[in-house]
Amino acid sequence: MGVTDITIITPPASKKPIEAALAQHPDLTALPSPKPDLLAPADLEFNTPTAELLRLPEVQNVIKSDFLLLPCDLICDIPGDALLESYLISMAGIAGTGADFGTQSQLKTRNQFGLGAEGSGRRGGLSVWYNTVNREESVKKEECDFMGTVALDTYHKAPLQKVSELPDGRLRKLVWTTPMSEVFEEAEENKAWRIRQSLLRRYGSVKCMTQYRDSHIYFFPKWVKEFAMQNEDFESISEDLVGTWAKAEWRKPTFRAQFGANKIFKKASAPTTNGTGTESRNKNIEEEIDLLSLSSTQITQHVPNATQLKPSQPIQFASRVQGTNPEDSMISTTTDESTQDDEDGQGNEQDSSIPHLPPMLSFMLSSAPSAPLVRRVDSTPLLLSVSLLLAKLPSHDQISSTTTPSPFSHPSKIHPTSQPPQQHCTIKQSCIGSNCTIGAGARIQDCVIMDGAQIGEKAVISGSVIGKKAVIGKGSKLKDCEVQDGMVVGEGVDVKNEKFLVGGFEEGDDFGEEDDDDE
Repeated sequence: MGVTDITIITPPASKKPIEAALAQHPDLTALPSPKPDLLAPADLEFNTPTAELLRLPEVQNVIKSDFLLLPCDLICDIPGDALLESYLISMAGIAGTGADFGTQSQLKTRNQFGLGAEGSGRRGGLSVWYNTVNREESVKKEECDFMGTVALDTYHKAPLQKVSELPDGRLRKLVWTTPMSEVFEEAEENKAWRIRQSLLRRYGSVKCMTQYRDSHIYFFPKWVKEFAMQNEDFESISEDLVGTWAKAEWRKPTFRAQFGANKIFKKASAPTTNGTGTESRNKNIEEEIDLLSLSSTQITQHVPNATQLKPSQPIQFASRVQGTNPEDSMISTTTDESTQDDEDGQGNEQDSSIPHLPPMLSFMLSSAPSAPLVRRVDSTPLLLSVSLLLAKLPSHDQISSTTTPSPFSHPSKIHPTSQPPQQHCTIKQSCIGSNCTIGAGARIQDCVIMDGAQIGEKAVISGSVIGKKAVIGKGSKLKDCEVQDGMVVGEGVDVKNEKFLVGGFEEGDDFGEEDDDDE
């Protein structure tokens, strides 16, 4: 997609294995240039919260411009360049052609914000969301997020001809997001689900979705790294950072100030000295040239001069409209946040000196079954369902040389080093890794068998994930189970819905309590 500066961030414990994989694994060595840099911050651990990762000094030093943030468990079949183009057009961050996100009083101080450039720009962000239900790879009780969106402003609508490569979906403004688990907890605790009045006052129509999930694909402006640094309480990028950002647009000004809007955006430019020895201030190029008017993809937002900005005057009804109170015949034209109440219903004081945060946009994939595959594979059931879905794709040896295979298809249905015995061995709708040993008479259906696993004779396994170098004993029967890497399951074991973990079964399982020594 044209991104040339790529960094993989990993805990120090994983640095050497990933370095070896990047240097030796054929799927990784075949990737096109540029090669990614590997960063292993000293304080990064496997359970470090995602927002805390952004605050690590090594990560802060890496982020020098607007950036794309991806999770490590992502499967995405959307062209990345189409998403990037949609973001750049909607946010209009090229060469100072950005749109203004403030009130009229803030437009007078436009030079404080410095639109366009990464270092001082007021560009917003873009996130990608996908539907989790009624799809082939859907699983029961899959984690979902609550999201509230509104229609885009006029100057954020990307022209259709510029995003023709995007799949069927909707580009909207994100105004609220939180995990569905928290929504359920609040509803159970309060016997109700509370919505702030200020949200309803700001937007007349909010579309709420409960079956979508944040893919953790983020197009972020550079100022987000400072946003994370200013708020040490942020743990999750999705829930805390993006969730707070989405609400900052319609909450009272003190809410933005609480999370560092003043410190991030209100930075006076340092005075410089010109050739004559007098001081001058750096001015943005858009102060001299209206670059926005030269763009064919944006509607020019002309900024009125300070002398043209007049206090808003109340509009009165016609004299024929009688009212008991003279004030009732007036309609206020003010659009500032002084008319927006906070959560307790009381008005809040207008403070135009607090900068607005630019919007956070969301691209919502269509809920149709034909929508492209976008998933975060962060649970065993999802690993199984997505692996089996990808295994249905034609392998490289099943298609003609003139046809381009899917990037997710395998060279062959069964790895050449894992040929099963020909004697009464049945394998259906499964993924078999490399160097696996499968005994005679074994039956495997709807399973993922990882590299180096050993399946004993006459073992029957269905709907299960068998980890690397795990051993399944002769005659064992496993249904809907998970066997961790290196685990040994004894002969003749007959279980269902169990997790074989290092140190014993998962807490709460009753199987094997009487035969701990044998098992």
